[in-house]
Amino acid sequence: MVNSSERYRFGSVKMSTTINVMVGLFLVTWLSSSCNAARTNVTSSTYRPFPAILIFGDSTVDTGNNNYFSAVFRASHLPYGMDSPGYAASGRFSNGKLFSDILAERFNIKRMVPPYLKPFLTPQELVSGVCFASSGAGYDERTSLITRAIPVSNQIYMFKRYIAKVKGIVGEAKAAEIISNALVLVSAGPNDFIFNYYQTARASRRLQFSNISGYQDLILNKLQGIVRELYNLGCRKIVVGGLPVMGCLPVQMTMEITKLTNRTCVEDQNRDSVSYNQKLQNLLPKLEASLPGSGILYSDVYKPMMDMLQHPSKYGFKETKKGCCGTGLLETTFLCNVFSRTCPNHSEYMFWDSIHPTEAVANYYGQFIEPRIRRKFLSAKGR
Repeated sequence: MVNSSERYRFGSVKMSTTINVMVGLFLVTWLSSSCNAARTNVTSSTYRPFPAILIFGDSTVDTGNNNYFSAVFRASHLPYGMDSPGYAASGRFSNGKLFSDILAERFNIKRMVPPYLKPFLTPQELVSGVCFASSGAGYDERTSLITRAIPVSNQIYMFKRYIAKVKGIVGEAKAAEIISNALVLVSAGPNDFIFNYYQTARASRRLQFSNISGYQDLILNKLQGIVRELYNLGCRKIVVGGLPVMGCLPVQMTMEITKLTNRTCVEDQNRDSVSYNQKLQNLLPKLEASLPGSGILYSDVYKPMMDMLQHPSKYGFKETKKGCCGTGLLETTFLCNVFSRTCPNHSEYMFWDSIHPTEAVANYYGQFIEPRIRRKFLSAKGR
């Protein structure tokens, strides 16, 4: 099902000998001048600390992979993407860019990160990095049985095929160099807890684990396995995201029936996020120490998000308890559609739909995490 969508094609038109020669000369010229610094929409004179960006995870970083197979969650329609160039939905669960796009641009890699499953990606697009994330995915494979997303573990198989393609473009040695110096983002986890633990008393993992701590440990064990696989495939600069303030997501407040008339955060879910994040912070340094030459950075999502919730005026937000799309209480994916009204000023809303943040939040988070990435990977010590 996925294989047919990811076939790499340069075209099916039979070219004359003259055109073949011209194309060959073009490719030689391009490879010699651009493969060492391949990227999209960035001039060759611009300093670029990472040769590529590689992204794994869920809808927080999915730039459109779900558009190319029968996934439950898609953002292939307006009002998603209405603030993007061309007023077009790209598959991003946002009104515009995701924070991964923001980082790619801030590090001069490219302006928008393409999804790996998008047909006809150019050599330049591939070499400078792609996104493997799938909306609705989790570290727990059971999550994707519900959402029909590509689990993070299966995204690794896609990455292996990607590596083969890059080797075909720039050669084995250069491909290894690109991957080892690429900025790698891993962002998932909320779907695992929302679909497999919180939503109903009969959630599959809730029946298996008597308390949330056991399920957290399962997720962290799977995450650790993902990071080790990425390392074994050549990745060395890896950023791992923690959980957001899950109890303050508009949909989670809506699902808490007792809070319908008084929309407040679900504090036990927030405490779960805090405890999971602490476990993750304890795990990552040990994992890094066990992987020679690796750099693994914890990406704190919780604290900046909580600061936005507690001090909205500091960020220009006037609404933090519901999304901009529709009522903002429950709408997401197909429930947020072309018939949904949207708020008049998008940047004044923290959430675009009932789960996903606006581009304004993505910009603020990009500003928050960028200097931490620089200190970790680009300082004299980090090098």
